[in-house]
Amino acid sequence: MDTNIKAWWLGHSAFRLESQNGTVIYIDPFLSQNPTTPDEFKNPDDVDIILLTHGHEDHVGDTLDIAKKTGCKVVAQVELSHLLKKHGLDEEQRIEFNKGGSVDFEDFSVTLVNANHSSSYQGDYAGEAGGLLLSFDDDIAFYHMGDTNIFSDLELYREIYRPHVVAVPMGDYYTMGPQEAAICCEMLNPDIAVPIHYGTFPVLTGDPEEFKSFTEEYSDADVKIPKAGEQFLGN
Repeated sequence: MDTNIKAWWLGHSAFRLESQNGTVIYIDPFLSQNPTTPDEFKNPDDVDIILLTHGHEDHVGDTLDIAKKTGCKVVAQVELSHLLKKHGLDEEQRIEFNKGGSVDFEDFSVTLVNANHSSSYQGDYAGEAGGLLLSFDDDIAFYHMGDTNIFSDLELYREIYRPHVVAVPMGDYYTMGPQEAAICCEMLNPDIAVPIHYGTFPVLTGDPEEFKSFTEEYSDADVKIPKAGEQFLGN
């Protein structure tokens, strides 16, 4: 797919994206303690914006350390944002929003959409889990589903947001497995689907090749299975 947006999968649910103007975006930066993240990505220092789907430690990850080091903005659901402030996030870096709401940046916007999952941070309730819909100006829409199972709102998201790229959790146990994830691709009809949230820990047994096989039955999405640290989008 031809796009000016660059994207790397960093293992588990973590992504690094670069907008057409060079804005560096990290999603769910579970990096330094992630056994699948390559060493060169574990301690980033070129971050403009962090986006979080929910409060679990394997998603918030290194957010506070990165924010302190880089001064980046951190965008999160209201309750999670307040908890991060209590744990040291500077007020000037904090951007909170809630489901259905969007935050506009220079060359993209991000909308918090639904996800069927729980959310807590350091033992405290962190609001509801969500997915992130990034719409880049005059370019693609990138949908990070967060941690979730299948749900019928996805058909509405297809109509409203028309996502080109979808990051789909399919590791099973804590999220849906390969078949449910593949049916999500049928509902969303993206150009590209990327399996995530698998293989990090032994309990996450979902097989990305099985996901690819199911997806080929249900949709025309091009399934990309990058290695952790591999760029899969853009030049």
